[in-house]
Amino acid sequence: MTVATIHIDNQPRQADPRQNLLHACLTLGYDLPYFCWHPALGSVGACRQCAVKQLRNEQDTTGKLIMACMTPAAEGTRISIADPDAVAFRAAVIQGLMQNHPHDCPVCDEGGECHLQDMTVMTGHRLRTYSFGKRTFRNQYLGPLINHEMNRCIQCQRCVRYYREYAGGEDLNAFNLRDSIFYGRAEDGVLESEFSGNLVEICPTGVFTDATLKRHYARKWDLQMAPSICVHCGLGCNTTVGERYGSLRRVVNRYNHEVNGYFLCDRGRFGYEFVESPLRIGHPSINGNAASKAEALERLTAILREGNAIGIGSPRASLESNFALRALVGPDRFFAGLPDNELHLLQSMLRILREGPARSPSLDEVEHSDAALVLGEDLTNTAPIMALRLRQSVRQAPMRIADGLHIPAWLDHAVREAVQDAKGPLFIASPYATKLDAVATSVYRAAPDDLARLGFAIAHAIDPSAPPVPGLSPELESMASNIANALRSAQRPLVVSGASCWSQSIIEAAAQIAWALCRTNHPAALSFTTPECNSFGLALLDPQPISEALRVINATPQATLIVLENDLSRRSPSNKLTPLLRNVRHLIVLDHLANPTTEAAELVLPVGTFSESDGTLVSSEGRAQRFFQVFDPSTDVQASWRWLHEASTAAGIHSRLPWDDLDGLTATIATTIDTLRALPKVAPGRTSADKIAREPGRFSGRTAMLANITVHEPKPPDDPDSALAFSMESGLGTVPPSLLPFFWAPGWNSVQAANKFQVEIGGPLRGGDPGVRLIEPTQKSRSPYFTSIPPAFQSRAGEWLLIPIFHIFGSEELSRRAHAIAQLLPHRYLALNPAEAAVADVTEGEHIKVIINNSQFELEVTLRAELPHGLAGIAAGMPPFEGTPLPTVCRLAPVEALSTRGAL
Repeated sequence: MTVATIHIDNQPRQADPRQNLLHACLTLGYDLPYFCWHPALGSVGACRQCAVKQLRNEQDTTGKLIMACMTPAAEGTRISIADPDAVAFRAAVIQGLMQNHPHDCPVCDEGGECHLQDMTVMTGHRLRTYSFGKRTFRNQYLGPLINHEMNRCIQCQRCVRYYREYAGGEDLNAFNLRDSIFYGRAEDGVLESEFSGNLVEICPTGVFTDATLKRHYARKWDLQMAPSICVHCGLGCNTTVGERYGSLRRVVNRYNHEVNGYFLCDRGRFGYEFVESPLRIGHPSINGNAASKAEALERLTAILREGNAIGIGSPRASLESNFALRALVGPDRFFAGLPDNELHLLQSMLRILREGPARSPSLDEVEHSDAALVLGEDLTNTAPIMALRLRQSVRQAPMRIADGLHIPAWLDHAVREAVQDAKGPLFIASPYATKLDAVATSVYRAAPDDLARLGFAIAHAIDPSAPPVPGLSPELESMASNIANALRSAQRPLVVSGASCWSQSIIEAAAQIAWALCRTNHPAALSFTTPECNSFGLALLDPQPISEALRVINATPQATLIVLENDLSRRSPSNKLTPLLRNVRHLIVLDHLANPTTEAAELVLPVGTFSESDGTLVSSEGRAQRFFQVFDPSTDVQASWRWLHEASTAAGIHSRLPWDDLDGLTATIATTIDTLRALPKVAPGRTSADKIAREPGRFSGRTAMLANITVHEPKPPDDPDSALAFSMESGLGTVPPSLLPFFWAPGWNSVQAANKFQVEIGGPLRGGDPGVRLIEPTQKSRSPYFTSIPPAFQSRAGEWLLIPIFHIFGSEELSRRAHAIAQLLPHRYLALNPAEAAVADVTEGEHIKVIINNSQFELEVTLRAELPHGLAGIAAGMPPFEGTPLPTVCRLAPVEALSTRGAL
């Protein structure tokens, strides 16, 4: 990289000439105030707060004021941050901004982590000189997730730039009338973007705040915090979770350059409220009756002594908990807890990523791809942050236009003016319309088998030695050729697929395309999405198919079934699940939310969620990352693996689980399973660093929080599993990035404090981004092409192929139990093409009976014009279809059976 020498207050410093002076100053550690600029959004020069004095040479004492965010860090540039004119200018800007700003810091939700507060103090503004009436606005209702306080706005434009230009939303805008600007919607209503929650952190003041936090508010400095990983999809986004008075209060983004960067999706930000759900299990129960921890352990110990235990794992439980159950029952009696088809898909993905030449990219690499094909996935609803990253990827190829005009990439509006509507190649092939279609080069709607056929045809167009697709129409051949040419012409081509269509053929077709590109010297990245937070982690333990569990139970008299953090009613239809549960002597369930499986259990053990336990999750990239408990629960809740360890010790079978803490457990996993040998490197162990405070230095009320119990300050609980302390007191030394509970630096109390922990602004964290990649291609040689190409889909009169339609709210099990998100769940519907609905004589909004797998369901008709002929859709993951294997055939009940036609 070329390095430029710039002079800041007569000190020579090294900077990146491709960046602007504000970026350079912040990277070098200078405190230079700003508002409108953001590392992910670039520069527009709207707020004028980053003014500095630029000088021609050493003799120049006059110079001129410039905006650092609008000036390149070119070789020989000389600036002064401390020049009196620059200081006075910045102070005048703050004074102007504060004229209409309400003096409500003591009651503002943003107080204590407000970027405006930080910059005001940094600039030296102390007194108000404005004595007239302030500008006021009416606040809007923006839904249950975001609170609106427009009077605090300083017109920095960050919100609309992020929402419209970065995230692709359309319902938030700037409304201008003379000297007043209003940022909001044309009318009250729920913000439509799946990424609206990022407004809370994008806004430098308190205009947009977390409405879920407002329900149980606590100041930032009063929150006990810990680093964590989002549990609501397979991407592994990094989060910081905050607790107060023994309850979880909020989740915010934790910067990870390789994964989620500066942003979270709304499901990841607001789905945390399931931890405080009324369905939460806080104490053990035996045969439906409450029991003490000692009684529960005694019962579990007695059952384990009987032997004959088999275990069912979970893709939402940690790697450690799954392994502990596997070690307890034995590898041959450890089952996946997934439908067989889903397990087979996950194992195929792992095999493809290991044995093929195409590498699984990080999300940062996804953003920097310059041509992409999405095959069979609705990414906005199944892997939201990947969709947000892909939205930025379409800017990569058009950036050559700006480069030709010598416009730097950070000069955002100039780049957008030069590029106009040009977008790089992005192709979407899915069964129904997705939000990414708006930025796609072309889209294709078809049944899963036809999507796979297109994929195989693209691979053949790239490499003629790949098997051809028989019976392909000229239109599809032309489309395949166009997509193949775009991918071949790219420098960083990307293929994305996943398990959403439940199609092995789609997985293989995506791999075929990536492999064809690699074989023709066009190295491609291949990204698979996974359904849940630890789907790959569970698959790496090589569990047995759940269909084999019934056979083993039938062959094992007096069997005990241990179910780990898994509602089996979501995994299997009742006609298969009932025999599984009926034929065991003991059913033990470890979980944190009540569900049909816990209701059927003899013994229920309350386990910690991500906020009350420690563990490791493996993302769809193959990145293992650690989450840490944020508080020690006062109930009988503890990690699943700890329940199993304590019981095995009491039962005299400690040799099966020969560890006493998390470090010992991860070391055992690493020595037992070769693919997980790097697991101890995911995060430092308990004794590898000085204790790190979970509580900020300003944490208050510690001696009063338990005054209703005792006036004596109790000793903070000990954490036997990590280097984090339940305290304000912290050891000295540099904190490893994977253990950072929160970002804070002197003078930087807002989320912008992340700047102080990066190698360069917007770059990796110092010490490296958290996580260890576990999956890398093991060979660069030619992998044999897949040859099994499915026939074209054929629809049948009166029948539809029923496919899942994913929703960011509702399709995921845990987040739909969150209070705010529960208000945004979709209704139960059957989606039909309008033409086919007319033939079937049903109309929009009508309630009809649908036959699915010989069972009848009453659903409301929703018309979706983009659905291909012969396909119907239902909301994925929503009751009563949770255990229904999809895709499957459905049909309408006979007219004489529709006794309630038109009404519920």
